[in-house]
Amino acid sequence: MNTSVSTTPGYWQDLTAALRHLQPLVLLLFRLLVAVAFWRAGVVKLADPSGTLALFTSEYHVPLLAPQLAATLGTWVELITPWFLIFGLGTRVVAAMLFVYNIIAVVSYPDLWPNGFWTGLIGSDFDDHKAWGLMFLALVAFGPGPLSLDGVVGWWLRRRGQAA
Repeated sequence: MNTSVSTTPGYWQDLTAALRHLQPLVLLLFRLLVAVAFWRAGVVKLADPSGTLALFTSEYHVPLLAPQLAATLGTWVELITPWFLIFGLGTRVVAAMLFVYNIIAVVSYPDLWPNGFWTGLIGSDFDDHKAWGLMFLALVAFGPGPLSLDGVVGWWLRRRGQAA
């Protein structure tokens, strides 16, 4: 009798249980990685407002928004929302909003996909935006994890509910 086959489920369960403990750290890293990327982009835009406006006027073609409004909104979204991600406050809503923002950024800047949008989507164009999009989706699906203000508030509300 092959005993390794009969013990595999136990090992698999132990492994998945151990890996499950990494989820809070992974969600924290996702929040920090995208927060830093967006914060840096916002700082660059803020440091050169006339250059930012020029980019939004000539290169970034944001649908439905005037270049001045798009430049201002883009700058402040990239400066404010990272802090919500860093602290894990309103994370699912912020991540969903930034997921859409990320899509708009990719669609609005054709230089990101020189071989065509659909070819770039499957290929290696705008890889950073694809990675950020997947991180945003993970944050929307799983939340920020316990290493966040959302997690602390949820823990406090559950504890308070049990005491009542």
